[in-house]
Amino acid sequence: MATSIQNQQVIEEFRANAGKVGGNYEGRPLLLLTTTGRKTGTKHTTPVMYLAHQDGYCVFASKGGAPVHPAWYLNLVANPRVLVEVGTERFEAQATVVGPDERDTLYEKQSSLFSQFADYQRKTTRKIPVVLLTRV
Repeated sequence: MATSIQNQQVIEEFRANAGKVGGNYEGRPLLLLTTTGRKTGTKHTTPVMYLAHQDGYCVFASKGGAPVHPAWYLNLVANPRVLVEVGTERFEAQATVVGPDERDTLYEKQSSLFSQFADYQRKTTRKIPVVLLTRV
């Protein structure tokens, strides 16, 4: 099944069930991140796992350890104002790529909670970015 079709099914399930989904995401902290396309200006929504941090949420541009960044990451770097959906809550946020020291601490914490994140980093030569989403 194509990733976009899988994502759409997760998005629909998330919205229909107050942020709860089954399958690969069952029991995992999941939010919906809507970015603005850097080339098209089109809105794109992507389900991503998060780590609650201070008054915001950290998301990880892992793309499963692929050699390139996910499109959502490139989009929010170009336009850092995003829309976040967590549970039944929906709000605008500012996306900030965290610095290297904080990135390492946060990525290590996420990897200790969900070991696949350590696997993703091992699979790629790029340093997987961590983005803090702060409510505006």
